[in-house]
Amino acid sequence: MKTLLIGADGQLGNDLAKVYSKDELIPLTIEDLDVCDYAEVERILRERSPEVVINTAAFHRVDECEDRPEKAMEVNALAVRNLALLCKEIDAALVHFSTDYVFDGEASQPYTEKDTPRPLSAYAISKLAGELFIRYLYDRHFVIRLCGLYGVIGSKEKGTNFVETMIKLAEEGKDIKVVSDQTLTPTYTGALAPRIKALTETGKYGLYHMTCEGECSWYDFAVAIFELSGLKPNLSPTTSDIYKTPARRPRYSVLENENLKSVVAVQPMPSWRTALKDYLEERKEYRGRG
Repeated sequence: MKTLLIGADGQLGNDLAKVYSKDELIPLTIEDLDVCDYAEVERILRERSPEVVINTAAFHRVDECEDRPEKAMEVNALAVRNLALLCKEIDAALVHFSTDYVFDGEASQPYTEKDTPRPLSAYAISKLAGELFIRYLYDRHFVIRLCGLYGVIGSKEKGTNFVETMIKLAEEGKDIKVVSDQTLTPTYTGALAPRIKALTETGKYGLYHMTCEGECSWYDFAVAIFELSGLKPNLSPTTSDIYKTPARRPRYSVLENENLKSVVAVQPMPSWRTALKDYLEERKEYRGRG
């Protein structure tokens, strides 16, 4: 299927581009296409006539969204609404990504797709609005909620990811404090990409959670990073109350891949520790090529 990938140079987009052949993928970087330029989006979609549109574009600097909620809504909701309407017009399936942050984190067990969202921040509200626009406007969609993403090229918008930040601080000999009261599932984009492709090929449209299996705190994740990297920095746990941020984060944002597990054509997601090992191996190869 001819697939148009928006944000091909981003953290997830980079790994998605690897699993498609050149003759089936139309990769567009942020320089190629601004999702908020409605006229240009319409021109490109009508000109290229893709069968699938994958949108990885997002404004996800969570704290900055508190100061710029209008920007968050523009990118994460209104541009998504525009994409949904255009995909409906050209009869292309739409793949869009949302976040664990749509939940309030008050649960004590993993959230399923049936659970009711309760966003706590401007970022989370904008992402949920994008979800709702798609689900209301167009049946042929895959809305995929993700959690704790990291990939070898780092986040295009943030410039790095948690794993790289931890390794850099350790190599610099810095004392490191990481919160131990926020629980999540770190998810490697290299594990996501082939499964996203497989899911889109099934035609089983709907809402999906797609994360690695298991759960840990950010502190536990840092411990695993250093263990697997052979680093021994001065690492200590801390709490969210010590690190006040403009945006509220959910304390517990583990997602259960309930709907995904019912799709037999998609391989189960790996555990977060297995995925971390795979990431660190790919990281060595990536840095070696550089």
